[in-house]
Parts: sequence; C-alpha cells; structure tokens
Amino acid sequence: MSDVALEAAWAKLNRLAAQPEAAAIRPLFAADPERFARFSQHGAGMLLDRSKTSISDEVQAALFDLAREAGVERQRDAMANGALVNVTEGRAALHMALRGFLPGAREASADAAATREQMRVFTEAVHRGEIRGATNQRFDTVLNIGIGGSDLGPVMVGRALWRAGDPMRPIHLGNVDGHGWETVLPMLDARRTLVLISSKTFTTMETMANAQLVRDWMEASVGKLGASSHFAALSTNLKATEAFGIAADRVFPFRDWVGGRFSLWSAIGLSLALSLGWERFQALLDGAAEMDRHFLDAPLEENLPILLALTEAWHVNGLGLHRRAVLPYDERLRRLPAHLQQLEMESLGKRVRSDGTPVGRATGSVVFGEPGTSAQHSFLQLIHQGPEMVPVDFILVARPDHRHAENHRILLANGLAQAEALLTGRDRAGVEADMRAAGADEATVARLLPHRIFPGNRPSVTIVLPHLDPASLGSLIALYEHKVFVLGALWGINPFDQWGVELGKVLATPLVAELQDGAPAGTHDSSTAGLLAEVLRLQSHP
Repeated sequence: MSDVALEAAWAKLNRLAAQPEAAAIRPLFAADPERFARFSQHGAGMLLDRSKTSISDEVQAALFDLAREAGVERQRDAMANGALVNVTEGRAALHMALRGFLPGAREASADAAATREQMRVFTEAVHRGEIRGATNQRFDTVLNIGIGGSDLGPVMVGRALWRAGDPMRPIHLGNVDGHGWETVLPMLDARRTLVLISSKTFTTMETMANAQLVRDWMEASVGKLGASSHFAALSTNLKATEAFGIAADRVFPFRDWVGGRFSLWSAIGLSLALSLGWERFQALLDGAAEMDRHFLDAPLEENLPILLALTEAWHVNGLGLHRRAVLPYDERLRRLPAHLQQLEMESLGKRVRSDGTPVGRATGSVVFGEPGTSAQHSFLQLIHQGPEMVPVDFILVARPDHRHAENHRILLANGLAQAEALLTGRDRAGVEADMRAAGADEATVARLLPHRIFPGNRPSVTIVLPHLDPASLGSLIALYEHKVFVLGALWGINPFDQWGVELGKVLATPLVAELQDGAPAGTHDSSTAGLLAEVLRLQSHP
C-alpha cells in the first residue's frame, strides 16, 4: 500500500461520483434485469441486498480497488492476530476472541475462555439457587448498572431476546439522572435482586453515582451486612471493587483490548447470561463467531462487512450523504439504532488519521432510526421528499416468534414497500393519472401535483434475517462491528479510541463541586458561567 496509489483510488471514485446521474438507481435496474442477483450476497445466515444503491459495475470495481489499496484485508488479518491496531492507546482490538478461538491471539482467546467459564459457573449457580441473597431468597431479577458500552449493548440484546419464562428479568440503569432510578425502583424487590456494577475502571462518574444510590437502597432493605451478597462487579479494578464491598470471586474481568462499544460479548454480557440463560448467551456468541469466520475468510467480493462498508464509503465520500437511517422492521430491535449510534459515531467520529495527520475527507454518518412501521409515521417523510438524500438500512425478519400472521405480513409488506418507494418514486405522469382516476378536477390536479411527486432514486440496503434468535442477532451485531473496522481502514483512522468523549468528563468534575457548593468558582466562558449562575439561582429560589 502506498499513499500515492491510495489517493489515486480515491480520486477515481470521486471522478465516478462526479459523473452526471451518478446517484441514479432506476436506470441500473432498467439496464440489468439480474441486478438483484448480482448485488445481493448471502453470508453467516443472512442476506445483504445492495441493489437499491447507485453502485454500478464500474463503481463497484473502483470500490474494490480502493479496499485493496487501503489494505483492508491486511489490516483485518493484523487485528485478528493481535496487532496493536489501537495505535493511540497501544492496544490490540481482540473482541473476536471473546466469542471464539483466534489462532493468532492464543493468549487472548484463553483469557476470554477462562472468563466465560467463570461467568457460566456463576450464572448456573444463581439459576440453581445455590447463590442467594441476604434473606435466602432466590434471585429473579438482575439490575445492570453501567453506561455507554456497558449499557447500550446489553440493553439492546436484552430487549431483543428476553421473553417471559426466561431465568431472570433484566433491568438496566444507565443515565445518571435520578429519574431513571425512580422509574426502575418500583420494579425491584431488593430481596430478589442481583446487582451488577459494570465499569472497567470502577471510577466512571455516572455509574458509581448510580451504584451508590442502589447500595444505599439495598442496605436499607436487607441490612448493611447482607447487602454485599447482592452485588457483583464487571471490572478490572480489584482494589476499588473490594472497597465497595464486593468479594473477589464476584468480580468478572475484561481486558484493555476490549473496547466498551465492542464489549457485550465479554463479562459486560453477564446480565444477558443471567437473564437469558447460558445456552442462549452462548448462542449469541456463536452467531457472532460465524460472522467473524465469514469476515476473515470470505473473498472481498462476497464479504458482507466489507461490502456494507464500501457502500457507505460510496454514499459518504462519493455522493456526500452524511446521514443514515436504520429501520429494523421488528419491534424487538427497537434499541438497535441506539447501539449503532455509539458503535459507529464514537468509532468513526475522527478528524485525524492514525498517524495524526488530517483525514481530508468525511468520516462516518449521523445514524438515527426507529422500528418500522412507527418510523413511517414520523421521519420517513423527510427521507422520501426532503431535498437531501438519506440512505437507509432496512432490516427484515422473515419468520416471527408470534402467531399473529396477518400483523407480520403487514409489517414485512410495509418494509418492502418503503424500500421500493424510495427507489421508484412517483413521477408527474403517474400522479396526474392517479388523481384524475380518483375524480380530481384540473385545478386540484394543478394545485396538488408538486406536493405529490416523489423523486425516487433514494438509496437503501436491505438485510434479511430468517429468524431473530440469539445466533442471528449475534451475527447481525458482528456485521456492523466489522463494517466499522473496514471503514476505519479505508479512512486511515483509529476506530478504537474516543478521545473526544473525555473533555466533557474532565470539565464536569469541577462543575459538580460548584453545583454542590452553590457558587461559581471556576473560570468558564461567559455562556457556561451565566447558565451555571441561572441554575444555582433557580435551585436557591424554588
């Protein structure tokens, strides 16, 4: 790989994007009846359809050249072999070792297996009733306290997979806002609640503030001496967990090569193992491992994470489309967009390359989304008729886990129809014909015609899962994880650090003290100082 060859590959892509009709999709279908067959691929139990994008054969060839010049496959293999791909922090990124053996990372694989075994033994002992609380009652609820990657991933998977009759009920406390604690409190019986504190450092401000609230509640409910039997920690800070009162055998570690937004497969997933049962948690890992094998072994032209990443590069860098909607047509995946927001935007929101030089091109998209069909009655209007194109990821699940066949037919029909409508649009002639057929007079046709035209040629990709179970969900999440890595390789950025998150944390610490003391003490910009003064005034004069 050379910078000259890589920039030449980018320049070629940009020339193709500058051609007239580079964003047009309908002509590609008109010219190629087999377009769907050629632009959709199976892998790891799912289908990825990219045919409803403006990627032509020539653009696709340029994208493959770009991937080769960027060394995507070489960088992928380096990550899998334990290279320090997180260059700013001098760390590997071995989240794949959490869900299966990596030949090039034997030590990490063995370490992950040992932690999994510790988790399995603990989980099964809790389920058998061998581990109980202070009042000798069995645990039936697990409360996970964490934020960011210690919350978003477990919440998303738990809401997708948990069902009545599973071993324990999962409750999650993430936001430091005390209203969150007040909301979950009525759902909890302290005598039957097992609390997990999820923080690698055991110093995260929001998590530890919530942990203190919960400990105070637990001590008031079951006594100070008995409260410790209700806590476990997912952390590496043994001194801090001991000081909190958590026994060493209740601490489940994970290593510095596990990034927070890639961590649900680690000890951070203990709430999932406890709530879903060990077999289903293991199936989640196995599904992710199947996508890992596909990512590591499939050729460039058939590799789903690489294809998905190249599609995003075309949209972001070629066509200048910097927003993307994620629409899962399955209510159980309602928290998937939130998980992907962290996974993608925290990973890819970088302005310099790994070597510290400016990127020189856009990185990442603003990700947003809601489940279909709810999204159709809110922001899809902008995607259909707004002046700027917004690519969409549609996620469809072929077989439901309920017996309401008509509801599922309506759901799938709407997902398919929305993707088709974005592609085909509705032209002037079609709108006029429909309105006249409905009996509209000429004045009404003339008045409403501009409002009822849909431009079409709006891009989308569709992912089809046969069924939503732990294995298919694991594979879906891993697909997006690997897509993020590929984009990092294409843009030359480090997707495994997040320095931008840190400044706000640093500045929050003195502000907490100022709010507690009731008087500004620090040096702030005039806006922050004014807002702080106003908040203090309102607090002192209710």
